Amino acid sequence: MQPSAPQYAERLTAPRSWWVVTALVAVSGGLILLPLGTLPMLGGLLGAGALAAALVSSYGSARIRVVAGSLVAGDARIPVAALGDAEVLDAEEAQAWRLHKADPRAFMLLRSYIPRAVRIEVTDPQDPTPYVYLSTRDPEALAAALTAVRAA
Repeated sequence: MQPSAPQYAERLTAPRSWWVVTALVAVSGGLILLPLGTLPMLGGLLGAGALAAALVSSYGSARIRVVAGSLVAGDARIPVAALGDAEVLDAEEAQAWRLHKADPRAFMLLRSYIPRAVRIEVTDPQDPTPYVYLSTRDPEALAAALTAVRAA
């Protein structure tokens, strides 16, 4: 496998129900401007729909990748050598790490609509971040990719 080819790649897309809400926001924008006429109604429909779609799309554009010896999560790029073992979290344990077990110094890329996660200790003594918490739909594959990169 080429070192530049991603060993793991995932996009944390928004769920379909959010797109239904986006359509409802568009309809609401049109209905609000309906008393002003057909043209303003169409403008409200398109404007509200475009704004809502942009918000949902940007929130669902977060990516997690393991590539070139690094873990790339959102805007963060962390060398795998600075990370410890990845702990796969089921839905219940992931919720605990989002709530009462959470450390405010941790790097967290979480999405509430994704129930499972991976928690990875940061072993770099120069980094004050204790761990990385990542919501993921396939935590086993992410942990396996990190282990494979560390072993290589």
